[in-house]
Amino acid sequence: MKFAASGMNVSIHLDPDAANAAATDCLADWLAHSSARNVMVAGGNTPLELYRRVAERGLKLSQLSVFALDEYVGVPLEEPRNCASLLRRCVADAWGIPRAQLFSVSSLERDALPSVREHERRIASAGGLDVIVLGLGENGHLGFNEPGSAENSVGRVLQLEPSSVEANRRWFGGDYAPSKGATVGLKTILAARHVLIMAYGERKTSAVKAMVEGVPDPQCPASFLQGHSDTSVFLDEAAASRLKQSDT
Repeated sequence: MKFAASGMNVSIHLDPDAANAAATDCLADWLAHSSARNVMVAGGNTPLELYRRVAERGLKLSQLSVFALDEYVGVPLEEPRNCASLLRRCVADAWGIPRAQLFSVSSLERDALPSVREHERRIASAGGLDVIVLGLGENGHLGFNEPGSAENSVGRVLQLEPSSVEANRRWFGGDYAPSKGATVGLKTILAARHVLIMAYGERKTSAVKAMVEGVPDPQCPASFLQGHSDTSVFLDEAAASRLKQSDT
């Protein structure tokens, strides 16, 4: 099912596999366009299958500059779930992009804030983002822009909300869970020319409903995507189950 809502192009698919297939078609089309130069990508678990499928396409993407969306503060580079480490393997190396064209944010406590601010300056100097790939947080966050983030927020370091820490616990496994993150601000995210966002599973239903059918509100940062000129939303049936359109 496909429909437009609040300026967003929403597609609902049977399961994550079908949603990832559709998202791959969308992203590959954007990346292969001759004007695409600057791409921002999220870490975490949700987009990994998308990145793998794009790699299988064998596209010539060596011209791209890739920017990390965020970084866990205090998670060393040698940890596989460190965002810079993950994106180096799953995006830069897998897509045939020189590592020198992957730009990330420091995970060191003392360096994270100046690093993310320099990261945003580099993006602006490069002409802004052509494409951004996002996952939707259970509480509606984008990157580490937690509820309460302003629409014009800039790069910063934040203490993560309990629901985000718990999601990190599931991602990292065991008892360890990062509780602080560095992220580009919503101002940078919303300025991207094309936005692709994914949400899968029952845990995302409230955030999906607020993003698609709620009013733009800092308590759901993703709701600020309403009215963006080109946002594509990919959902599975579980994540979309509370949407009015899913009942039609």
